[in-house]
Amino acid sequence: MSDKNTAGIDFKASGVSTGAIASVLPAAPQAVAIEKSLLSMMLIDPHSIISKCISDGMGGDYFYVPAHRILWELLRECYDKNITIDATTLAQMLEDRKQLETVGGLQGLMDVFSYATTCGLYESHFAILKEKYIRRSIILASNRSIEAAYTGEAEIDHILDEVEQDVMKIRQSAVKDEEWSLSKTIKEALTNFERMMNAGDEVLGISTGFPLLDNKVNGLKPGELFVIAARPSMGKTSFLMNIIEHMVLDLKKTTLCFSCEMPAVQLVERLLMARSGVTRNKLRAGKNLSREQMVVLKKAMDELQASGLIIDDTAAISISELRAKARRVQREHPDLCCIGIDYLQLMRSHTKQAQNSREREIAEISGGLKSLAKELRIPIVVLAQLNRGPENRPGKSKGVPMMSDLRESGAIEQDADMIGLLYRTAYYAEDDEERANAGADANLILAKNRNGETGDIPLSFQAELMRFVPRIPREDSEAS
Repeated sequence: MSDKNTAGIDFKASGVSTGAIASVLPAAPQAVAIEKSLLSMMLIDPHSIISKCISDGMGGDYFYVPAHRILWELLRECYDKNITIDATTLAQMLEDRKQLETVGGLQGLMDVFSYATTCGLYESHFAILKEKYIRRSIILASNRSIEAAYTGEAEIDHILDEVEQDVMKIRQSAVKDEEWSLSKTIKEALTNFERMMNAGDEVLGISTGFPLLDNKVNGLKPGELFVIAARPSMGKTSFLMNIIEHMVLDLKKTTLCFSCEMPAVQLVERLLMARSGVTRNKLRAGKNLSREQMVVLKKAMDELQASGLIIDDTAAISISELRAKARRVQREHPDLCCIGIDYLQLMRSHTKQAQNSREREIAEISGGLKSLAKELRIPIVVLAQLNRGPENRPGKSKGVPMMSDLRESGAIEQDADMIGLLYRTAYYAEDDEERANAGADANLILAKNRNGETGDIPLSFQAELMRFVPRIPREDSEAS
């Protein structure tokens, strides 16, 4: 007796009695008569029925019987190549490919195509076929999960991620996409144009709290990946937290932050200081805090306590674990508006390909974040490290970053919808006078913007509060 039941589960390895199981588990879900009916419809009205099947997403796996799967693939090939479809032509093609006996010979072929049916039953028969296919898909996905769990070869996070992805693919296949309509799409485009015209100075996406940046990117929009890159000590974590602070405290939106570098408590401390204006030096003085400062600090704590901020400070988090956590947070908080990540190069990927190449690992993480943004339909803001390129540039270009400075992978440039390169002028000053002239000046170079203009966003960095604020360029302020 075989150690596998009809669903394909190996019970011998698990020590479970196959005799006991075989009497419990039924055969895999199938609808042989429905398969014959649909194939017969394709011969009755090839152009209409095959076209419907293709547009409805039918694949070879929809058919449980191998012979029916062969016939479907052949019918689709004939349809694609505009070959006349009739029983005689199909029989000859099967004979030429030595597949005629596989489908039961001429008798097997005629049994299928002479099956009594009517094309008016297409919708109901297709729905039944799809249901059986989805049930088999659930069984197969479950079997893969069982096998992966028993073997113990893969990391548990990787197994959980694959299980979630399998289930999501089945869920997506179960939902019938709406047929694309040009008139409907034009209406949607017109609605967007009207929103733009009526918005005035308002952004259509989620505001970052930096007006010039919002103006250039029109806010952060669903599915977008925004990479903010800088050398160490430029303040990229502060910049990300400034954006998150604006979202959770000013816009009152739920935001998820993954901190691979800093503990959650340090991020909260930064947020409280930036929000209250009470610096670390003042806190160290302790008793010297005025009553007004105590009030604003308490107010900042109350605001943050009531906010929709969620922080996960798992170190070296894998892309699969981050995906799983983000999905769970969105299920629990459907109003989740944005994800912030600090920072990309501290994440990990546990696939076999990634273990052999750091560049491949970063590419998998970058591509995974872009896919996650599209899947969850929210923007993701991720920090990234630059290489030493800015420090090696001569003259006035010293310290000024470029997209090619993105560390370890060009895939980041490809996956990102927007790339901002952050730097502070004083950090690269060669003497005290130059440093004094630079002051708190900082710049965010919007080097890539897939849906808008690029350019510089002038900033000032308030080091004592770890906060960036908009800056009017000196030449503009002097001219006014």
